Amino acid sequence: MNDYSAPLQAKREQLLQAGVLMMDPAAVYVEDEVTVGAGTLLLPGTILRGKTVIGENCCIGPQVMLTGCTVEAGCTINASQCEESVIERDCQIGPYTHIRPHCVVGAGSKIGAFVQLKNCNLGRGTKMAHLTYVGDSDVGEDCNFGCGTVTCNYDGFKKHRTTIGSHVFVGCNTNLVPPVTVGDGAFIAAASTVTEDVPEDAMVIGRVRQEVKEGWAAENRRRHGKS
Repeated sequence: MNDYSAPLQAKREQLLQAGVLMMDPAAVYVEDEVTVGAGTLLLPGTILRGKTVIGENCCIGPQVMLTGCTVEAGCTINASQCEESVIERDCQIGPYTHIRPHCVVGAGSKIGAFVQLKNCNLGRGTKMAHLTYVGDSDVGEDCNFGCGTVTCNYDGFKKHRTTIGSHVFVGCNTNLVPPVTVGDGAFIAAASTVTEDVPEDAMVIGRVRQEVKEGWAAENRRRHGKS
C-alpha cells in the first residue's frame, strides 16, 4: 500500500458511516477536507478534492472530478469536471461538462454534453443541453441555449462580459460578441451573430439572407470533370 492508501480508506469509512453511499469504495478518491451529505451516491471514478462540499441525496459520477466546489442537495453530476464553483440544488450536470472557476449554476439548471462554463453566473432553471461555451457572462433565469452557442468573450487583448436577461431563447449556432446585453424575454434566431444590444421581448436575426443559385453545383462538378 502506498502513502495515500491509509488516509483514503479512513476517509471512505468515515463517509460510509455518515450515510454516504458508494458502489465501489475502492474506486472513489476523497481528500480529507471534503464534506459529503447523507444519501449521496459516489459512483466509481469519482475524485473529490480540496474543500469540496456536497449536499444530501446527490449522485456524483461515474468519472467526475470536483475541486473546491460547493454542490447543493439533489444534484446529479455525470462524467464531468468542475473547479472552484457553486452548483445550486437539483441541477443536472454532464456528461462531459467542464465548469471552470468562478461559476454559479442556478438551482434546477441543466448543463449537458460538451458544454464549458467559465467565470459566469446562471440563474435558476437555465438549460444548455450540448455544444455550448459561455464565458465571462451573467445569465438570468429560465433561459434556453441551443447547441453551438458561443460567447466570444476575448478580442485578442481583453475579456468582455455578456449579459443575458431571464426567459431568453438563444437559437442554435449563435455568436454573442460582447460587450453586449440581451434583454428579458428576447428571442435570438438560429445562426445569428449578435453584436448590438437586444431590447426586452425583441427578436433578433443576424445572418446573411439565403441565396439559391439553381444548377450551380452541377456546373461546378462539370468544370472539375466530375459530371
